Formats: sequence, structure tokens, C-alpha cells
Amino acid sequence: MPLPFLTADRVFEAADDVPLPHEDRDRWRRPYRPGPWRVGVAALALLLASFVLFAAVIIAVTAELTSAAVVFALALLVIAAALRLLRMGVWVSALGLRHVGFLTTRTASWEQVVSVRTVQQPVRWLALPRTVQGQALLLGRQGQDAAVPTPLMTTHNADFLGRTDAFDRAADAVEAWAEEYGPR
Repeated sequence: MPLPFLTADRVFEAADDVPLPHEDRDRWRRPYRPGPWRVGVAALALLLASFVLFAAVIIAVTAELTSAAVVFALALLVIAAALRLLRMGVWVSALGLRHVGFLTTRTASWEQVVSVRTVQQPVRWLALPRTVQGQALLLGRQGQDAAVPTPLMTTHNADFLGRTDAFDRAADAVEAWAEEYGPR
């Protein structure tokens, strides 16, 4: 019984490059995967939250419910912080470009975007005050000082530290979105 879907001998056609029917260009998507530093820190935070939740259950059984509720709220805060950490980054759609930080989210429609370019400059290492030489993807917006563009991502942030090839692919993807949907 031949199983053609399991074999690699079928002929690939140029029509295979057509976008999938469920691909919605208006949906916000990150054009790269989160980096290992970001995922590792979020995983450790979720591990800590599991211990805090376990402590909340023990406190609820043995002590007052109010103290258990405080510990439970602390665990929920750690879980929310870990999920927000995983959400951080650059998101694109046909509507515009979104830069999600830990506490803030800035969205620019493609009509507001003047330029998206990669430059060599000093960048912050893992968002700490220390700077090192690296590359940054900069966003120039209408109504913003052209001398101070917004850095969207760098080669030394939590997504791309030690992964310059991944940064290059992600920067190229964001620049392609800007080229396709940006103002003419």
C-alpha cells in the first residue's frame, strides 16, 4: 500500500509557494522566534511561580486564608510578568508595526513609518546600562525627531544575543514588511 504523503519523491511545483488560505495579513505576528535568553528567564519565572503557588496551597491549609491570598496574588503577578516577558518584541501586520516593551506598547501605522533601517551603533547589552558595539533596527516615525530614531531590536537584546544570523533574518523580515506596506 503506497503512502505518497509520507514519501519524499513527489515533485514540488512553483505553486507550492502560494500563501496558505488561513494566513491573515491583518493579524499581528512576530516575524521571528523569541530568543533563548527571554524564554529561559520566563521559564525560570514560571518555575518560581509554581513553587509560590504550592506555598499558597500549604498556607491556605495550615494558616489564615488572607495570607494565602496574598501569596497567591504574588504568584499571579510572577505569572503575568513571565507572560509579558514572552510577549515583548516587534510585531507586524498589514495595519502597522508594534513595539511591545515590558510596560509599554507603541503602535505605528504604516503611514506614520518614515524608515526602518539597520545601523551599526553602540547598543545596550540585555537592556542593561552597559553598551557594546552592535547593530540595531531603527524606526523613524513622522513627527519624531529624525536624529533620535526608536531602536526596535538589537543584536544584544534577549532575543538575539549570540544569534546574529537570527537578527539579520528578523531585521530583513521587518524591513520587507515596511517596504511592502509602508507609504509610497
